[in-house]
Amino acid sequence: MGRDHHFQIRVRYSETDQMGYVYYGNYASYLEVARVEALRSLGLSYHDLESEYHVLLPVLRYDMRFLRPARYDDLLDIYTRFTRLDAEEVHTYTEVKCDGKLLAAGRVRLRYVSSETRRSTALPLAVQELLRDHMISRNE
Repeated sequence: MGRDHHFQIRVRYSETDQMGYVYYGNYASYLEVARVEALRSLGLSYHDLESEYHVLLPVLRYDMRFLRPARYDDLLDIYTRFTRLDAEEVHTYTEVKCDGKLLAAGRVRLRYVSSETRRSTALPLAVQELLRDHMISRNE
């Protein structure tokens, strides 16, 4: 998958429902953890983004497609890529797999917001360049 960031997480019992499947709401957390780790792999922590650059990244949209269930104790492979970067937003695409099989896939749109004013802001040029260098397609 090109420049995808790979992250693994093991399904905990508390993340499953009565049927023994991962509760669908937990996928939002999986995607967030994978996104944070993808940024960290580029040399940028969420903490630095907030404290040094004064930028927050609230989620504007979260779309998830579920194909197969994940179960307790499964080791999930989560692949995340930054797919779009523009003046106001960054987009990500993530796939969740187990044993090579696609379980779920999702897209997330995040807005740049100033931590000081709580209004939309431009992403600092240094961060834009870092993300642009690791993107698959700016128009996906």
